[in-house]
Amino acid sequence: MDEPLRDSRTLAIQLRDRIADLIRSEGLKPGDKLPTEAQLTQRFKISRPALREALKLLEQDDLIYVEHGRGRFVSAISAVHVDRPITVFESVTDMAHHYGYKPVSKVLSIAEETADKHVAAQLQLTATDRVIRIERLRLQGDEPILYCLDYVPRSIIPARLYDIDWSGSLLSLLEEYKNRPRMSAATVSAVMLPDEVVQRNDLRDFGPALLITETCFNAAGTPVNYAIDYHRGSHFSFSLVRK
Repeated sequence: MDEPLRDSRTLAIQLRDRIADLIRSEGLKPGDKLPTEAQLTQRFKISRPALREALKLLEQDDLIYVEHGRGRFVSAISAVHVDRPITVFESVTDMAHHYGYKPVSKVLSIAEETADKHVAAQLQLTATDRVIRIERLRLQGDEPILYCLDYVPRSIIPARLYDIDWSGSLLSLLEEYKNRPRMSAATVSAVMLPDEVVQRNDLRDFGPALLITETCFNAAGTPVNYAIDYHRGSHFSFSLVRK
């Protein structure tokens, strides 16, 4: 049965998820052989380069493994169902959509400034380099569910700040400037929102948050975004597999 893709996410990410769904729906067990590239490109009506990128993502997630000359096979870890792997790299918008939310971004502030020592270190900048600081609140209806701070090297986006719609996807914006993030290094902690953020934005009911700070890298391994995201604890949870 043909299953053309219709989704707002990148082709490789949505295809990765569809193949993972296929493994489950077809009842494939660890050690079973995955359909061939020709079969998958026909099934999903997708190009072979996009398919191969998705298969690489599945390899990185250890859901499949390759035996050269024989094909791709379902791995043992595929038998473990994880509802929301914290290791998945995707935009905040894509992540919120996974939970069934349709968030609206409210831009709280946008500024150009000299990077402080911590931000400069994360983005591998000098003490005089400038960054764009984007402060946003993600709302589900009238309810705040995410508070986000992003720092982007000014050299990446030379356009005038007021000419850009900062309420859209930052990853898509970076892609326009040929610097889409492909991976990140992240830390996770359980926190409360900083008091000054609570007071300034009237977020007294936000409650405990899962704070994810991450430095995002482009395909060449250059840092292009330092993100500080507070996920409202009553609305988000993440899972992991230990191996």
